[in-house]
Amino acid sequence: MKRKIGSCTTILVGKNASIDGSTLIARNEDGSGESLNPQKFVVINPEDQPKVFHSVVSGVEIPLPDNPLRYTSTPDANDAYGIWAGGGINSNNVAMTATETITTNARILGIDPLVKSGIGEADILTIVLPYIHSAKEGVIRLGELLERYGTYESNGIAFADKDEIWYLETIGGHHWAAVRIPDDAYVIAPNRLNIDHFDFDSKDTLYSTDLPELIEKYHLNPDFNQVNLRHIFGSATIKDTRYNNPRAWYIQKYFNPEIEKSPSDHDLPFICHANRKISVEDIKWTLSSHFQNTQFDPYGKGNEAEKHLFRPIGINRNQGTHILQIRNDVPAEIAGVHWLAFGPNTFNAMIPFYANVSTTPACYHNTTETFDPNTIYWLSRTIALIGDANYDLYSDLEASFEQNTVAACRAIQIRTDQEAINRKDILTYLEGANEQMAELSLNNTLKLLGNMVGLGSAQMKLRYSLND
Repeated sequence: MKRKIGSCTTILVGKNASIDGSTLIARNEDGSGESLNPQKFVVINPEDQPKVFHSVVSGVEIPLPDNPLRYTSTPDANDAYGIWAGGGINSNNVAMTATETITTNARILGIDPLVKSGIGEADILTIVLPYIHSAKEGVIRLGELLERYGTYESNGIAFADKDEIWYLETIGGHHWAAVRIPDDAYVIAPNRLNIDHFDFDSKDTLYSTDLPELIEKYHLNPDFNQVNLRHIFGSATIKDTRYNNPRAWYIQKYFNPEIEKSPSDHDLPFICHANRKISVEDIKWTLSSHFQNTQFDPYGKGNEAEKHLFRPIGINRNQGTHILQIRNDVPAEIAGVHWLAFGPNTFNAMIPFYANVSTTPACYHNTTETFDPNTIYWLSRTIALIGDANYDLYSDLEASFEQNTVAACRAIQIRTDQEAINRKDILTYLEGANEQMAELSLNNTLKLLGNMVGLGSAQMKLRYSLND
């Protein structure tokens, strides 16, 4: 049995494209179907990392290197179907988000079929992140594992350190290609093969060694004068025009409103350059978005057909969202920030947790498989359920909650940044700051829920007044 993530959205922002010089890699982790996959926020310490990894999904066993690094992650609360670690930052300040489900085509699958006994989304972060010391090293390690063991699905994976961001996409069962994201660029990657123009001779690309020969031998390139991996190994289906392309279009429209494109365009660019510097708040807004100010907004004024034409980014299947930030303007001990939110992204707040810790706050760590109002995951789910029923009624409450919560957490972070570098017990000190932010998040979320109950009660249909 397999729990499958099938609808994530990834955003990558180079250090010269971000507002503060950080590298930023982010992803909505979305479930498939209507089932819930509760998630928790944990730290895996070296003594907790296995010596041999066993994949629940495929059964493959992989011996792991010695001396793993400590790392944060966001696995499923129920590990019966695999770990699904999602995203995290290791103690060497390397970030990884795994993975973005992508599309492919029959031509490459006929040449290099998927491998049922290989590795995949449930496994990849656990067998890569603890063993890498740079973003590029992450690409190389994952590439070697893919070539040796194969993969049972098509995925995109991103890595970041303080200087570089690399994005890798799997190709068939054993092949792969990766590109270094330019420092001044951003990338939007929905559920399709995203890499387009590719230069095999560039120092900013990596790939399985026989990939150029494979393209040539099997006549895979449909273009005359270019190598476009999306054209060669990806898809261009009707589903892409409604499910994938519109998400890239809307976020590119947000960062580059001066560019006119169609939401169904198969050739929306992979590497983009915004007309301004990008903040964490920008990323959170886009990953929460649902085509606001267009006829396609499910909460908007369009007709019913228009409102359901395109798949939104913020959606009921958002399980968790992370923005993995490696900062360049602070000491290495406090550079890694694992921004985190649980539940549908239109109704939650991102909290900037320090990654250089050995434990995480209970209300984020102790997520249960079934409803528990003492955990952020289930509280956020509850707020989203109520908020979705009457978005216009509750949206101002949610916006105020989000702004106030993030502002208060940023104040804690500023103070902690200033004081932490002089502490000998820095891990303990950062854990204390994380606890403060988690408590603030929990209290503000409970307050929002109470305000929504109060406001919504006055709108109930089951009511009667002598003045009616």
